[in-house]
Amino acid sequence: MSFSTNTNTDILIAGAAAAFTVDFLIYPLDTLKTRIQAPNYSRLYLDAATQAINRPALFRGLYQGVGSVVIATLPSSGAFFTTYEGLKSFLDTAGPNNGPFLPWQPLNHAIASSVSELVACAILTPSEVIKQNAQMYDSARDGGTSATAQTLRKFRSNPFGLWRGYTALAGRNLPFTAMQFPIFEQTKEVLRSYRDQHGARTHTIAESAVITAISAGIAGGIAATITTPIDVIKTRIMLAAGESEAKPNNGVVDALGHQPKARSQYSGWAIGRDILAEEGVRGLWRGGTLRTVWSTLGSALYLAVYDSGRVWLARRRGEDPGEDLS
Repeated sequence: MSFSTNTNTDILIAGAAAAFTVDFLIYPLDTLKTRIQAPNYSRLYLDAATQAINRPALFRGLYQGVGSVVIATLPSSGAFFTTYEGLKSFLDTAGPNNGPFLPWQPLNHAIASSVSELVACAILTPSEVIKQNAQMYDSARDGGTSATAQTLRKFRSNPFGLWRGYTALAGRNLPFTAMQFPIFEQTKEVLRSYRDQHGARTHTIAESAVITAISAGIAGGIAATITTPIDVIKTRIMLAAGESEAKPNNGVVDALGHQPKARSQYSGWAIGRDILAEEGVRGLWRGGTLRTVWSTLGSALYLAVYDSGRVWLARRRGEDPGEDLS
């Protein structure tokens, strides 16, 4: 097994390029998913009389909040991949005779991706809270006022409220990533081995990009489908964070000067129970099809751009691009 000679700068640049590409191309699907999963979806986006979808309202402002995401995902993606590549390399060689740290290699990849996700979520959480609240903002109602600016005003008195969704984001991303990356790495190995056995390997960047995209798309789609209920709960928690900052509790504060919040407002278990009671099991899978499509396309594009970018940067210096093309 050969390992990449990519520098941390290579990984940061490739990760940032991947995040920037996906943010702009796939973002509208994420906005639609957020609106479908919102607790007030029926009131905002369905006709009261016919229950038909109000398409102008649902499809308006699909890029609302994208600026905050771009600003945050560039460093968070770089942090994720820097941590992931370093930890994966360590775990792949930390065992006896320079073998895998754990006998079943997918567990090593799950550990590396999970630790990396915890680091990335700390950077990404504020933008995720801003993004999802901005996606729900009715810009037409206020004459086209910036959705991101309006959302930021909600947190002006309590900026630390932007990190209130960290547990929810990590709670969704950890199982997603822990499933996605082992499936991705194993599928990639199977596809490379298959082409090797048939003498079809070209060892080009284009071939690597296609193999990576297929593997990542499969992995992302499977992980997204399984974790949809967690994603629905995460969306509700982050939208609740914005609503609580926008609606003061009549000036009532606790001993620390903070407004008391209902326990169920940020409790994943309580929100899950409420969804089941009010909407049934289907409520926990709301937006699941769109999330699966979004994650399949996003994962394929994201990891293909990242892998191709880091390989190209290594080759540019005349160095071994690593296991993808070796």
